[in-house]
Amino acid sequence: MIKYKHRFLESQISTLVPHFKVIIVLGARQVGKSTLLRHMYPEADMFFFDSILDPYNVTVDPDLFLDLHPSPLLLDEVQFVPTLLSAIKRRVDLSEETGRYFLTGSQNLNVLKTISETMTGRAVLLRLEGVSLHERVQAIQEKTWLSRYLKNPELFLQKCPSILTGLPPLHEVLWRGSLPQALEIPSEGIPHLFHSYIQTYVERDLRLVEKVEDLHQFGTFLSLLGALSGQEINHSQLGREIDVTPQTAKRWLFALEASYQWREILPLTRNSIKRLSEKRKGILTDSGLAAFLLRIRSPEDLAIHPSLGALFETWVVNHIHQLFSAESMSPAVYHWRSHSGAEVDLILEMNATYYPIEIKCSRNLSGYDLRGFKAFRETHPDKNIAPGLVIHAGDENYLLDRQTMALSWKAL
Repeated sequence: MIKYKHRFLESQISTLVPHFKVIIVLGARQVGKSTLLRHMYPEADMFFFDSILDPYNVTVDPDLFLDLHPSPLLLDEVQFVPTLLSAIKRRVDLSEETGRYFLTGSQNLNVLKTISETMTGRAVLLRLEGVSLHERVQAIQEKTWLSRYLKNPELFLQKCPSILTGLPPLHEVLWRGSLPQALEIPSEGIPHLFHSYIQTYVERDLRLVEKVEDLHQFGTFLSLLGALSGQEINHSQLGREIDVTPQTAKRWLFALEASYQWREILPLTRNSIKRLSEKRKGILTDSGLAAFLLRIRSPEDLAIHPSLGALFETWVVNHIHQLFSAESMSPAVYHWRSHSGAEVDLILEMNATYYPIEIKCSRNLSGYDLRGFKAFRETHPDKNIAPGLVIHAGDENYLLDRQTMALSWKAL
């Protein structure tokens, strides 16, 4: 039996339950949403819904279902039973009791549309990502490095965060990704896990959001995304690669984003309106899935693969998003590139302060790796820019200069 790993989101849920009647946890399939809720509320009845089967006749008579199963209830994948949300709304409107219904969903578009129509002000939405390193080794009682960095970046540089122990080698961490099941099974089972994941969830769920007639063509599209994860996305070029229109490629990406398989990072520009039209950076939400789509057979093969740097960036970006579960408010996330080609991989924005982060899959850093920070500060002298971080593949934390820390992946 797999031992339960505590998650950062548990603290937020516990804090919010006394104030909201409905708690909704969103996130990709198999990231542990229902497992988390079942662990926190073992006394509550739990029901799982499906796009094909309706064994509880919820769509026929949702009020009868709620009559037969009084709250508290744990309801998994509620996007498949939108009529149930209307019935829940009627129930919670008649009572001031909080913490009555705990819902999960893996299709952002469908869930949010229904919630906006039925439960505005009655429900709180939370997002669960894959398992972070802190959650993996169960070091979740202390403040994360991200919390400390956002709160006081100058002090953060004076006191390096701890290096986590008990971690697998970096190449294995990237190759397995962050799905809970991928952390437990033997290496030979990983390709089977991701093959099943794509067929069972990604392809099926996507067809509920977007009409996909040629699954083989869509499989080619997914493989291409594996190669493009961590890069700026050109929809026209992406469509040409697999012989579909730019509009189709954009719709497919939107559907993958709605089911939490893909995230896009806006560019930081002087004109906030231009952020909508300039190139976004695309990231698959699991480095293990990206490695599978690239047909990388083992951690050893990944260590010498030309996409190692891109997969390291994919993993780091997702890992930072995983740590947002420990924050009451998440920062805005951007990337930055100048017309001359200088770039910074990530810019976090919080309280009108900008936190620049570079990601380097290298154990040896130098002043050359700071050129993006220098260009960013020179381009934006009017902005309040915090000391920067270079997240790297080495084992130690150390100062690169008086306003830049080299942060080991083992401290994330």
